[in-house]
Amino acid sequence: MISIIIPTYNEAEQIEQSIGKIHAAKGDHEIEIIVADGGSTDETVPIALSSNAITIVSNKKGRAAQMNKGASVAKGDVLYFLHADSIPPKNFTGSILNAVKKNFSSGCFRLSFDHSHWFLKTSCWFTRFNVNAVRFGDQSLFVTKDVFQKTGGFKEHLLMMEDQEIIHRIKKHGRFKVMNDVVTTSARKYLDNGVYRMQAIFFRIWFLYYLGYSQERLLKLHRRLIRKHKL
Repeated sequence: MISIIIPTYNEAEQIEQSIGKIHAAKGDHEIEIIVADGGSTDETVPIALSSNAITIVSNKKGRAAQMNKGASVAKGDVLYFLHADSIPPKNFTGSILNAVKKNFSSGCFRLSFDHSHWFLKTSCWFTRFNVNAVRFGDQSLFVTKDVFQKTGGFKEHLLMMEDQEIIHRIKKHGRFKVMNDVVTTSARKYLDNGVYRMQAIFFRIWFLYYLGYSQERLLKLHRRLIRKHKL
């Protein structure tokens, strides 16, 4: 069984549709969907519960803490971390399990956006390469529970870039595969903030993270620059 872990915060408009699309794409393999909420102030939790997802509320807000909380209750041997506004490809469960059978202990799908802007398409093209610099949570992440536990999970002090940081550690425990199929994620942040402007902000945060800027400074920058942020 694959345990799909979705961190949420105020995703009432999105979560029911996302859960439905996950079920439609799952293929023939057994799954459980775990919504790990960060204390939403809207109807995310009751909607997730009514959609038959296992729903827990983390006592600590932040994707890293929420995903760890979800992993702690997961029953599957494979964990699949997925953003609330991302939809996996058809029969994604079969693709993941086939990769695990071929001794890949972790991996992700390539990225696609639900918008046809040429710049977004170009950015997505680079996600086909197995390079840590272009590995982000929007592509989703599967990892065997054994490897996830060996790494110690996500670093909960990271409010940002937790998806980048864990990749370096999980690759030390096994082979990583970039799948040929794509996860389709919402372009809402780009449309709300401007495509080029949003990409420039992301690059700036990524660059400053690797320069050693503190999480507090990165978070302050994120909140100041990004409209409709959820951090």
